[in-house]
Amino acid sequence: MNKPARSFAKPLRDVAGKIVGQAFTRQGFASAELVTRWSEIVGPEIAAHCEPIKLQWQRPSPAALSGGQEPGTLVLRVEGPAAIEIQHLANVICERVNRFVGWRSVARIALRQAPLRRGERRPRRGADAAAMARIAATLPSIADDGLKQALARLGAAIKKS
Repeated sequence: MNKPARSFAKPLRDVAGKIVGQAFTRQGFASAELVTRWSEIVGPEIAAHCEPIKLQWQRPSPAALSGGQEPGTLVLRVEGPAAIEIQHLANVICERVNRFVGWRSVARIALRQAPLRRGERRPRRGADAAAMARIAATLPSIADDGLKQALARLGAAIKKS
């Protein structure tokens, strides 16, 4: 009797790579690198104010089928006040993206004004100093001052929530 083949867990990069690749393909990106390396492609000054949403490709007309793929439109999410500046830099952005891709894939830029979805987190609110002092006073047996202050901050944060 044949034993069934032993199955091994697949590496996460193989499974996640396929899922992420499909999501980027639905948005018109041939690869995820245009999004993941955006800051390197356009420079940190431009990347600080915009990010790519999708790449729209035109449907080829019957006359254009023999000529190859027409360049697409790169749709960027832009913060409101920076939209005018990004609009003026559209040619620079197209040139840098095309240089990165290696062919003329982007001819136009379309802007969508919205807040950027970066990993920017809200600034932390400091713990109440009076509550920290009260809690630190209840911890006299701890000799390490750093540990005592950390526990006081933790206690104040727990009491606050």
